[in-house]
Amino acid sequence: MTASSPSLWLRLQRLSLVTQIIIGLIAGIALALFAPEVAKSTAFIGKVFVSALKAVAPILVFVLVMASIANHKHGQETHIRPILFLYLLGTFAAAVVAVVASTLFPSSLVLATHDVAVTAPGGISEVLQSLLLSVVDNPVSALMNANFIGILAWAIGMGVAIRHAGDTTREVLGDLSNGVTLIVRLVIRFAPLGIFGLVASTLATSGFGALIGYVHLLAVLLGCMLFVALVMNPVIVFWKLRRNPYPLVITCLRESGITAFFTRSSAANIPVNLELSKRLGLHEDTYSVSIPLGATINMAGAAITITVLTLAAVHTLGIVVDIPTAILLSIVAAICACGASGVAGGSLLLIPLACSLFGIPSEIAMQVVAVGFIIGVLQDSAETALNSSTDVLFTAAACLGEDEKAQRLA
Repeated sequence: MTASSPSLWLRLQRLSLVTQIIIGLIAGIALALFAPEVAKSTAFIGKVFVSALKAVAPILVFVLVMASIANHKHGQETHIRPILFLYLLGTFAAAVVAVVASTLFPSSLVLATHDVAVTAPGGISEVLQSLLLSVVDNPVSALMNANFIGILAWAIGMGVAIRHAGDTTREVLGDLSNGVTLIVRLVIRFAPLGIFGLVASTLATSGFGALIGYVHLLAVLLGCMLFVALVMNPVIVFWKLRRNPYPLVITCLRESGITAFFTRSSAANIPVNLELSKRLGLHEDTYSVSIPLGATINMAGAAITITVLTLAAVHTLGIVVDIPTAILLSIVAAICACGASGVAGGSLLLIPLACSLFGIPSEIAMQVVAVGFIIGVLQDSAETALNSSTDVLFTAAACLGEDEKAQRLA
């Protein structure tokens, strides 16, 4: 018995991280089904894992971006502009998909009074002001509160400044970046155990009973996200690479989307995406900036959530939506989604802003927000999985596409 135990442990260690995560997922489901009381106690394991990811993500982004820019050599190619274009294109396209799906399969809500203690932004200008204030935030405060927009701004500024420093200073910064990366890899190795705790405790505590009344709404939401992940995003990647996009799409969904689905945090998944980008052989100078940037502005899932829930309220109230208004809603949803990370409560709290386009009062709009919280068990998980996996997908597509273009020109 003792002789076989090390062999089993070694076999588990030789498995890929994704395979280990799948084993943890299956084990978590089984524990929740057969021993729900025991499964509830595993919540602490999941919290420790997510807390560890959230703890390392801010300092990782700050050090990695700063070191990348400080050590960037003049004339070395980066692909931030095409990645930024893909981010914005993907978010807007997701909003359009949500408009079309909500028109073809309209959802109705049972709107009642819900006491939800939240404060939604009053307009797009308020969202943009929030983003600007995040940029000029105190760097210590930005690190403590995981304000990634502020962290990016300070990291870029410090990186540009340190480029003019001595070689020794830049080497120390590079060594610091390598040290933080090693810590992150150690945390990621515990992902299977963390996923096991998250799945077991969530299924044992919440279950899916509360979601039965919102099956249609959930079907539209999740259907839009699946369509974007498996159809729309591949089309965009094919346009960029001119070859079969699905091997890259599946890799990103498998190795980034699964973890993001259960951590339900784009910020917490930044270390996972950086590690995946490295394994894909992408430019470190590019992905060290584009991945944390994507966690703040590449929000296709948020655009879908805002659009679908807003149009569910519109359909419930019998409001007619014409084509110009639908286009305007797609634009507003895309802009709001880009600012979702800077608003407490994420995409759900931007629904009243979108509802205001149709003259829906905030009292009714906040009831829609409450519905969002009810279905949040699946909605938020799927939204984060789409957002986070797309960060790597578009970064890889832009890097590979620009490299192939340069080779053809050469």
